[in-house]
Amino acid sequence: MQRKNYFLKTNPHKKRSGFAMIMAIAVIIIIATIMALSLALTTETSKRTVDLYLYEQAALHAKSATELALLEIAKRDPNTNCLNSYSTTFDDIYDVNITMRYVFTGTVGTCSKYFDIVTPEQNGSVLMDTAVRVNDQSISSEPIRYFRRTIQKL
Repeated sequence: MQRKNYFLKTNPHKKRSGFAMIMAIAVIIIIATIMALSLALTTETSKRTVDLYLYEQAALHAKSATELALLEIAKRDPNTNCLNSYSTTFDDIYDVNITMRYVFTGTVGTCSKYFDIVTPEQNGSVLMDTAVRVNDQSISSEPIRYFRRTIQKL
């Protein structure tokens, strides 16, 4: 007849096999390796996600800054007070710089001209180069920049 906890009792004259201990160590090493690889993959994926988010936000801020610069151009008289550059900061993270070149058939005030044209349809246009960059390197280790060129009829 067998007792309840008979298998836990050991015979002092019988030697135990170390195979079970070696297998347990092997399983622990395999699980630790899989966990280390998944942690590395998670870190890389989150870095890509942050960089993509910052790039998409930079593209949206470039569009907003272009609209703000067009509003500033509309407020001014090109014959007396021309806007040649525009700078702003969004959320203390993004620096935006816009340079503007004007397209006219002749000389107009203090505007920096891009080139002279002869067609009246293109007279009074502005070529805007918008550059957005992330100025906080603690957010992303790689520089995030976005460039946009816009031609707008005034």
